[in-house]
This record gives sequence, C-alpha cells and structure tokens, in this order.
Amino acid sequence: MTTPQWVKDLKPAAPQGSELLEQERSKSKINVDTLSAFLHSREGLARKRRVLKILENDKVFNKEQNYFAGRIDRFETALARAKKLRQLVIRHGWDNDDRMVANELISEPGPYGLHESMFLITLRDQGSPEQHERFLKQAEKYKYIGCYAQTELGHGSNVRGLETTATWNTEDQTFTIDSPTLTASKWWIGSLGRTANHAVVMAQLIINGKSHGPHPFVVQIRDMSTHEPLKDIHIGDIGPKFGYNTMDNGFLLFNKVKVPHISMLARHSRVDPKTNKYVKPSSPSLVFGTLTWVRSTIVMQAGGVLARGVTIATRYCAFQDRDAPSDAGGENQVLNYTTVQIRLLPLLATTFALHFTGKAMMALYGASQKKMSQDVGKVGGPERGAGPEETHSGSDLLADLHATSCGLKSLASYTAVEGLEVCRRACGGHGYSSFSGIGSWYADYLPTATWEGDNYMLTQQVARYLLKSARSVLKGNEPSNDTTAILANFLARQDQGAAFDVLGNDADIVAAYAWRSAFLTFEALKHRDEQKKAWNDLLVDFYRLSRAHSQYMVVKNFYETLQSPPSDLDPETLGVLHKLFRLYALHTLESEASEFYTSSAVTVRQIQLARTSAVMKLLQDIRPHAVRLVDSWDFPDWQLDSSLGRYDGKVYEDMFHRASELNPLNRITVDPYPDSPTLFKKNEAGALKPKL
Repeated sequence: MTTPQWVKDLKPAAPQGSELLEQERSKSKINVDTLSAFLHSREGLARKRRVLKILENDKVFNKEQNYFAGRIDRFETALARAKKLRQLVIRHGWDNDDRMVANELISEPGPYGLHESMFLITLRDQGSPEQHERFLKQAEKYKYIGCYAQTELGHGSNVRGLETTATWNTEDQTFTIDSPTLTASKWWIGSLGRTANHAVVMAQLIINGKSHGPHPFVVQIRDMSTHEPLKDIHIGDIGPKFGYNTMDNGFLLFNKVKVPHISMLARHSRVDPKTNKYVKPSSPSLVFGTLTWVRSTIVMQAGGVLARGVTIATRYCAFQDRDAPSDAGGENQVLNYTTVQIRLLPLLATTFALHFTGKAMMALYGASQKKMSQDVGKVGGPERGAGPEETHSGSDLLADLHATSCGLKSLASYTAVEGLEVCRRACGGHGYSSFSGIGSWYADYLPTATWEGDNYMLTQQVARYLLKSARSVLKGNEPSNDTTAILANFLARQDQGAAFDVLGNDADIVAAYAWRSAFLTFEALKHRDEQKKAWNDLLVDFYRLSRAHSQYMVVKNFYETLQSPPSDLDPETLGVLHKLFRLYALHTLESEASEFYTSSAVTVRQIQLARTSAVMKLLQDIRPHAVRLVDSWDFPDWQLDSSLGRYDGKVYEDMFHRASELNPLNRITVDPYPDSPTLFKKNEAGALKPKL
C-alpha cells in the first residue's frame, strides 16, 4: 500500500507539537547542557555522540522494523547487530565504556549480552591466573562465547538448593557434571539457547559424598567447529517470553560429563589435587561475587531505565487534551492536570534519586573489589552455615555491600518496573501502541524484578544483616559503618523521642528516614529474639524493613549529592534539584506514612501538611521545568525509538508514518470471503524486511 501524496500533505490540527514543546522549554531557565554533564559527565556525553553517529550510519542498526518483526526475525537481526558491534569495537578501537554506550543506544538484549557481562566478569573476578590464561583470553577474543548457568527449572532464588552436581573424581582428578533430575535443568540462561559454546555452570561441589555448596565451573557445551551440542549435553532455547525476545534464553542438561580440574574457578576456593581436600574461601559470599556485581549494575541502571518512560510521558503530556469538555475551559495541556502531575513528577524526581544512588552503589562495589584484590590468596574460614540467620563471614565491607546490593536492587528495580507502567498509562490510549516506545521497554526490563534474586526473597538478606548489626550495637560495640551508626543513635535518643522538621529542613528529612529504619530494625529484632517468632512469620516485616532501609539510603544519597554540586551548576538549576529531592522524599514519606508515624519520626500533622500542602506546592514549582528536566537525560530520538517521546514534538506525523508506510501488514491484500480458500491475494510484506 502506497501512501497518497494528499495524505502526506496533511498536518495535525493546531497547535503543533513542536510549538508546544518549544513553549514548554521557554518556561524554564534550567541549563540542560550543564545538568546533563552533571548526570553523565562531559566525557560521557561526547562518547555517546561519537558512538551514535557510527551506529546511525550502519544499515544493520536501522530500527524501522523493530516493532513489526517476529521472534526469529528479531533474533536474526539481534545476532547480526551483535556481530557488527563486535566488528566496530575492533575497527574503531572502542573500550568497554564505548561498547556499553553502544548497547544502551541500540536498546535491546543481544545474543552476546551474558557473554559480555556475567561470563567475562565471573572469569575475571573468580578465575586464577592460570584460568585467565586458559579461558579469559579466549573469551575476550570471542573465541569462547559464554553464559552464566545458575538458575534451574526448579530453582531460582534458592541458590543453595541447586540440583546440578560437580563430583570430584580422585582417580583421574576430574569433575563429573551431572543433571540428576529434570528440575536440575539450567533454565532462563541468557545467550545459552543458540549462541554460547561455553558456560560457567554453578553446581554443587561434592567430594567423597559431601556437598560443599554451589561453585562455578567452566564447561565447553558446543563443538567449536560445528556449533552442535557436545555428547551427553542437551541444549536449546526455552521459547517465547513476555519480552526479551531478542535474547536466546536457554536450557541445559548434563549426562555425567567429565571436565578437567582446571574447570573449577579457583581464585577463592579450590580442590587440592594432591590431598583431594576442599580449600575454603575466606568468605562464602566471594563465590557469589558475580551476582553482587549484577545487582550493583541493576541499581546503577534503574534511574536511566525509568527516565526513558518519564521522558516519553512528560513530552507527550505537554500536548493539549483534545478530549477536554468545553465546560472545563476547553483544551488544556495534559501535564497541567494535578492528577497527571502527581503520577509523573514524583517519578521524575525518582529518576534523579535512583541515578545518584546508583553511582554510590558502584562506588561501594569498587571499594569492595579493591579490598578483595588485596586479600587474594587468603583461604580458610568457617563453612557456610545452614541456619536461616547465618550471615556472610569476611569483612564488614563485604557484608555491607551484599546487604546494600540486595536491598537497593529490590527497591530500584521494583520502582522502575512500576513507574514505567504508570508512564505508559499516563500517555492514554496511544501509550498502548508499540510506537509509544514504553511497552517493549517495559517488557524487556520486567524480568529484572525477578532475576539475580527475587525482589521479595532478597529482602531477607537485608534483614539478616540489619539484625546482626542491631545485636552488635546492643552489645555496646562501637559503630563501624553508617548502618550501625544510625542504630546506635536511635538507641541513645529513643527515650527522648524524635523531633524532625521534615517540612523545613532537608537534613531532618534524612534523619527521619534513618530513624524509621532503625525503629523497624529493633522491632524486628524484638519479635525474633525476645518473642521467638518463626522466621517465616516475620517475612512481611522483613520486606518492609528492607524497603525502609533502602529508601533511607536513596534519600541519603540524593541529599549528599546535592551538598557538593559541581561549580558550574547554576543556582536556579540547583534549586530545582533540591525541590526534586524534597518531592521524592516527602511523596515517599506520605506513601509510607504509617511507619513514619508509628516510629514517632513525624507527627500526624506533619503527614497531613506533607500531603495537602508541601507535595502539592512542589508539583506546582517543578511543573514549568518538567520538559527541560527530562531533556537533561539526553536520550536521542534514535535511542528512544518513540513516536510519543520525540524531541521535536512531531508525534502524530511519526505515528502515521510508521503505521502507513513501515507496517508490513499494509503490504498484504487479503481475500476476506469465507467461501474462498485464498487467504492472501497479494503479499509484499517481505519487501520491508531489513537486509542483513
């Protein structure tokens, strides 16, 4: 179907979208360039421009058919893009940051995704120098293309319950990798279905009939020439999913497959081939270091993930409500409705809160890695306990990192997932179109709430850490970190009561969040230690405790970031950021009002004023800056791939162009009559398929 010229000549009814967005940007004096640099750095912005120019000019990255292609076509295109991207890395001498920016711009899961993240990270962080030489070098050259095989058909968050086994054979000093049950099948493993030829397999290490818990093993799974599965290995793709369909998530079963001694990654623990004894890691948590890295990365990315949806919804809601009744004063910009503002503007504030928290999370991870590198070679220490309250041994920094990554991963991914759906709904009927750019982004991000630790299950890890910290404080031990400091402060002041001016003092807002977290910690400890309540009976309390403590960390990081802003951030922009801080903190406080009141952190009157006065006033103050604030996230139209979120406001023109000219279904002429055996009279849909 060819679009007639008279259709192409039609324009949307006035006012034009470009005019509305221009008006919006003129209302605010926020310096978008400076704020963008604050968020991403000048170097990061320049990197994005440089990489974007290369991607835009390569036909394999053309996104015109992204929303129309089926599963196999999408995977074929994604594989072509992954290969081309690797070629570009070599041709242009890109470093890892360049490659990551390219992946963010392409904005789809690719078949090399798990190879470039968890596989390489695990080899690098948990392999010995000998294993780096044997496995890592080949993996970095993309000769060994790998994945991280942990989750099983019958086991997700319960890592210790994995059924895949790795049995040490003393006679020939090998391991036998086996899947003794159907539920031992590795499942959901990204890059495994059709792409990987190697896997890091998490399996129960068994020596002389005794299990020493899950450990990582590097296993070749496909022939290096034919790419067919090796003998006694069964592999495949698990099928279509809610989203993420450009990734070949796979299954994997072993039938007593032998691998050499070098296959067990041995930086932190190993089997001594001379004595056939197990050499323990200095901390059991070191074995799961890859998961900590992934969780930290999820926290780092959550702000930007949500910001895409907020950018699209904010720009589109700057358009006029063409359905407004005449008795309501005629057409009004959708973003002027307070019922829209209360949904979008707190999310806008949340994007900044999560972004600054993500930076702090990665800084903590970096500090932990530095300490671990200093401790390489240390072995020994207690076995992993089986009790529900066993905490990770090792340094306070490792324990803090583990708990922080668990809590913030749970909160950040939950917030981003829920927020994206709010953004989609705020776009009205057009939000349901794939062309909005939100639906597919939401579907691809959605599994983040489950993988690398279910968001509810992870909160138990936070609770264990907080209970242990509270016991330490009660024993009179000196505070060793921020967590024990706020717990000690609560104990010292609880008889005096709290008096936090959350409506007039930003520091007091942070203190109120700390107070609530400490109160809930000691309440949970009382239920557990004094009242002897069963662990399962406290899971809901632990979830709320983890959420409260994580929200405290988000508020604290947002506040501390604004205490030392860059010198070139002008006073007006900084002032708006402070209002965003208060909006996030007070809107969240209002949403969690019962806990703040029960802990005596705030009064009923303060909660009422936060709801009826402070938050509503902040919405009014931030509203004129909304479009410039989302502009500062610096999403190119090519990256967003959204009709509704276009920077230039040409929403309706773009939607019609995609529907009329890019839609393959409109290249098909059907035979609609039931008495005719013909289905398609003419099918020219293939003409739009991209040439790879």
